[in-house]
Amino acid sequence: MEYALIKGIDKHIEEDAEEARKNYPRPLHVIEGPLMSGMSIVGEYFGSGKMFLPQVIKSARVMKKAVNYLTPFMEAEKEAANGGVKTEVQYNGTIVLATVKGDVHDIGKNIVGVVLGCNNYKVIDMGVMQSCQAIVAMCEKEKADIVGLSGLITPSLDEMVFNAKQFQKAGLKIPLLIGGATTSKMHTAVKIEPYYKAAPAMHVLDASRAVVVAQKLLDPNNKHEYAQDIAEEYAELRKEYYDSQKDKSFVSLAKARTKKLNTNWDLVKITKPSFLGTKVFKEYDLNKLLPFIDWDPFFQTWQIRGKYPNRTYPKIFNDKTVGEEAKKLFAAAQAMLKDVIDNKLIEARGIIGFYPCNSNKEDDIEVYDENDQETLKAKFCTIRQQIDKD
Repeated sequence: MEYALIKGIDKHIEEDAEEARKNYPRPLHVIEGPLMSGMSIVGEYFGSGKMFLPQVIKSARVMKKAVNYLTPFMEAEKEAANGGVKTEVQYNGTIVLATVKGDVHDIGKNIVGVVLGCNNYKVIDMGVMQSCQAIVAMCEKEKADIVGLSGLITPSLDEMVFNAKQFQKAGLKIPLLIGGATTSKMHTAVKIEPYYKAAPAMHVLDASRAVVVAQKLLDPNNKHEYAQDIAEEYAELRKEYYDSQKDKSFVSLAKARTKKLNTNWDLVKITKPSFLGTKVFKEYDLNKLLPFIDWDPFFQTWQIRGKYPNRTYPKIFNDKTVGEEAKKLFAAAQAMLKDVIDNKLIEARGIIGFYPCNSNKEDDIEVYDENDQETLKAKFCTIRQQIDKD
């Protein structure tokens, strides 16, 4: 069973779990024994760089499959010990995860959910595009112990700040975890933590840290001390940030406008597009899109990072440390893409548009109707840079 966990092989794990169950006094001992022993080795290898995230996820799935098999036997044992009265599964805690409103990225959140689930946490994954009100309602309904917010795009940073303020107003008193590619410990310390004082608000770097953080936040003996350590660390980060801002000087908006780039479009030959207005592409051939996939973020998401000169795709396959695992991961991705295309699981659509436009006398870009350049169709309001520069 330890070997199956370390190698991520789930083919015979249920048969192995049954054989082990018959040879241990209690099914719980199988989890606490060979399964936890195997996961401890996985954690040790991951921490030392001998294993990588895709392998850890495979191990987690093996663990989950084995635990799912053993769970009915543990429930039956509890029921028998309780005089035939059925009892609920005892989790280490309930954690609500959600990608914030306006954001549809959830790869990292899914990984966090799998890892937490395999460590006996009840995970409520709400999915993507979740409003603040829905998240609060779910936390209250499930009596959550922790809430985690995820996001990738930059606007999600502001949405998380809004959520923190609303959580405070709603009276939530559970730890708030922040994660996602654009998030950071500094942003959490400066923009989020000051607005959520009912419980710790902290940044979690990746899935490998989530379990340890959850354990510390819910440990009845040490959670207050841990929360105090986080608060002090984030207070220091805020001071560091605001001290760095003192060195910056700003000019007035009027002066900034005098420094804008001056252009003479009479000297530029502007090629007119083949059409004006919009053009819609429906049922676009997915095969034509494959050459344009940027695989570097894919490998980075899975924490497969090569070293120079093999840092990026396709040279990453030559990296001595991660090359072989990168090949396996890439092959799995190709198989998924083939399935998507062969079975038409998704449809690609796109829209492009060309419109006449120019900047106005202030800081904005005016867009005109494609058929009547006297008619203002839209205006993009941009912000003039006011930091004093040479």
